[in-house]
Order: sequence, then structure tokens, then C-alpha cells
Amino acid sequence: MTGTSQAALYLPERLAQFAESPCLPCGARMEVLSEVLKAVKLNGALFYNAEFSAPWCAQSVDPRTVTSYLLPKSGHVIIFHLLTEGRAYAQVEGDDRRIPLNAGDILIVPHGDAHILGNGPPVTPMDRAKVVERFLSQGLKVSRMGGGGELSKFICGYMACDPHLSGVFLGGLPPILKVNIRDDASGQWLENSIRYSVDNVDASRPGGEAVLAKLSEVLFVETLRRYIALLPRQQTGWLAGARDPEVGKALALLHRQPADPWTIASLANKVGISRSVLAERFRRYLSETPIAYLTRWRLHLGAQMLTSTSSGVARIAAEVGYESEPSFNRAFKREFGLPPARFRSLSKSARNQAIRPA
Repeated sequence: MTGTSQAALYLPERLAQFAESPCLPCGARMEVLSEVLKAVKLNGALFYNAEFSAPWCAQSVDPRTVTSYLLPKSGHVIIFHLLTEGRAYAQVEGDDRRIPLNAGDILIVPHGDAHILGNGPPVTPMDRAKVVERFLSQGLKVSRMGGGGELSKFICGYMACDPHLSGVFLGGLPPILKVNIRDDASGQWLENSIRYSVDNVDASRPGGEAVLAKLSEVLFVETLRRYIALLPRQQTGWLAGARDPEVGKALALLHRQPADPWTIASLANKVGISRSVLAERFRRYLSETPIAYLTRWRLHLGAQMLTSTSSGVARIAAEVGYESEPSFNRAFKREFGLPPARFRSLSKSARNQAIRPA
């Protein structure tokens, strides 16, 4: 039995190690990222396996197209591309700059920006509609196209997530981000497991789709962790704040227990620093106070519950930390421009419209 097949067989144990492994300088763990992703509830999958030969050029798969084919009830879709062999380039449409890609690079498109992948001299991009139809119709069977030269092999997938909650960590990301996962043993294991699972995919095998879904989720999380670790020291924003020891601990506490009656004093005491230092560091990274951040997160949690559960507004208000339904209603309307009941009704109508057959 090869090492790769063993890795696939011991997937649950390895996934547990990924969840607990240190990913930041000095061994600090990304607790806040784990807490946020618990609420966001990522739903991932691999959806095409491509082998291009130079010269070639392909327009990106539109996330909305993926949604209409595969996830009609989804709110936000993130596309990613893992280059397993060869080289290529990526380019955001409208930007002349090309991002070079080498084997082991994963490219994430967090906001759905149109982009181009290719290799070799300029050629007319493959028709987007035909490429999408071909990829989605044949699943993970290898799709081959191009000019017959140097090979570039991709495994591509998507992550579906709640649009309100995912904005917390997606907001600070660029249109495209690239990270290489071959620089250590854990990344190599993850890539090998994905390649093995895709090469041996069998729709009739029990649990096969679940394994691929979990692998794609782990790949996405590991890419985010590596990206955060590589951010410049002077970087600000949510991801940089998550890396900061004090701010990251404060964020993890707020996300783990959002309904608790937090004050700046109680939060600072838990973190182990003074109120003034916590407030200053929080503002430096997130441009707002911890309590303002908590208020916004509570309201977005409420919005997610309104669209995904049948719980009454009063119960949702209590679960996200509001003492009364009227106070929740007022705060919710300030944030979203609609009272909770109206927000739920419109969201349900939009969802039904999205899944209605053409």
C-alpha cells in the first residue's frame, strides 16, 4: 500500500491533527478562525479535474453559474484552483498583471471576480459557457483540452457559505490570493490525499463524496491559515487582527460566546491586558471597538438564523445576546435597513426564486 492511499484511509485522524495544529508564529493557534468557521458552516466540494496543454487560456467559471447548477440555496460561493502539475498564470479580468502559478499553488477567488487561467502565448480564451457545461456534466473525470504542449493539471472546487457571516473574514481578502501548500509535510499530505481521492473517485462508494467535501474544506482552511501567517507585520484588518495574540484572543472569546454580557472590562480581564491597551489594539486592526464589533456580529448571527431556522424573532434575539425583542428589532433595522420579520420574508422569497426551474 502506498503512502498516499494510507493518508486517504486515515483521513479522520489527519483532519483532527489539522484542526489542532499550530499555524502561526510561536505556536499560537488560530482559535478565532476556528470559531468563526464553526458559525459560517462551510460546505465544500470538488467539481472539476482538468488537464490543459499549452498554449491554452480559459475564462473562469462564474460562481453564480456554479450556484445555479449545484447550490441553488447557497448565498456565497468561493472558487479555488489547485495546480498539481506544470505551471500556469492567473489574471483578474481588466488587470494586465499576470500571477505566475507553479505546482503546489492554490489560488482562491474569494469575491467571485472574473479571472483567466492560462499557459503559453496568447490565445483566444475558451468559451466560458461551453467549459462550464463540460466540466459540470462530467464531474471529476479528467477533462483534456489545449494545444498539445506542456501540461498543466488542475483540481478545482468551491466553498459555499453564509453571505452575512463569511464577510467577517472575506472582507479583507484581495480579489485573488495564492499560497503554496508543498512547503511542509502537512501540506504535501493534504495535496496527496486530494489527488488520490480524485484519481480514485467512485460515486458508488459509500462516503466518497463526503471525503472529497471534507478534503476541500480542509484545503480552504489551511490556505487561509498559511495566508494569515504570511501577512506583513504592518498589515491591518480582520485577518491580521486574528494573528495578533491579544486581539486574536479577544476575537476568539467574542465568537465563542457571543451572547455573553461582555464589557470592555470583562473582555480585557479575560485577555489579560488593560482596557486601554485592548481598545487601542482592537481599533488599530479593525477600526472599531470590541463592543461595536460584537454588536455587528450578533446581528449577522441573527440574520443567519432568520434565514436558516424557523425560530421566532424573540428566541433569536435572546440567543444572540439581546435582552428584549424590541431592542433586537431596532438594532437589526439599523444594520440591515429592514426589521427582522421583513428580512426573513424577503430572504425566503429570493431563495425560492433562485431554485425555481427555468
